[in-house]
Amino acid sequence: MFHSGLMQIKCKLLADEVDAAVKKYAITVHPTHGQIYAFEVDGFGSHYLMDDANVPSLLAIPYLGNAYDDNEIYRNTRNFVLSKDNPYFFKGTAAEGIGGPHIGYDMIWPMSIILRAMTSKSDDEIQHCLRMLRDTDAGTGFMHESFHKDDPANFTRKWFAWVNTLFGELILRLEKENKMNLLNF
Repeated sequence: MFHSGLMQIKCKLLADEVDAAVKKYAITVHPTHGQIYAFEVDGFGSHYLMDDANVPSLLAIPYLGNAYDDNEIYRNTRNFVLSKDNPYFFKGTAAEGIGGPHIGYDMIWPMSIILRAMTSKSDDEIQHCLRMLRDTDAGTGFMHESFHKDDPANFTRKWFAWVNTLFGELILRLEKENKMNLLNF
């Protein structure tokens, strides 16, 4: 059995090692967005630039409590992942958001819209996200795993507890931050 002090030291050493690796290998320069975090790296100089709708993700860095959340590289990364430069960012007539390779192209995950709201510093952006979430439940009253960017009735998973729970967390956060007025639209 580990002594709690020893375990804390080992966890701190591992966290420092990961932090050093992120700084050394995971920051790259995008021609439009500047310095950003790569989604995947191999430690030999290659990287993959994208973001996925799941948590963890690049967009979710502040949600995860990481110290990288309020620096220029994160802001540049956020701009990248919410742009056409991210191959899994889809914008349609129903909504815009991040999908991923799991479901296929043009399928937005409500989870990404929720995390966009949770990591936003703009009330207008949060309200935009809330509108998209309200308008893409296909009349079911629940969020789905994903929906087509142009047709929310084309969705995956009739019931997806993870995303509905995250939505509840978003509402609780808005209440805690005295921002329930953002639901008035």
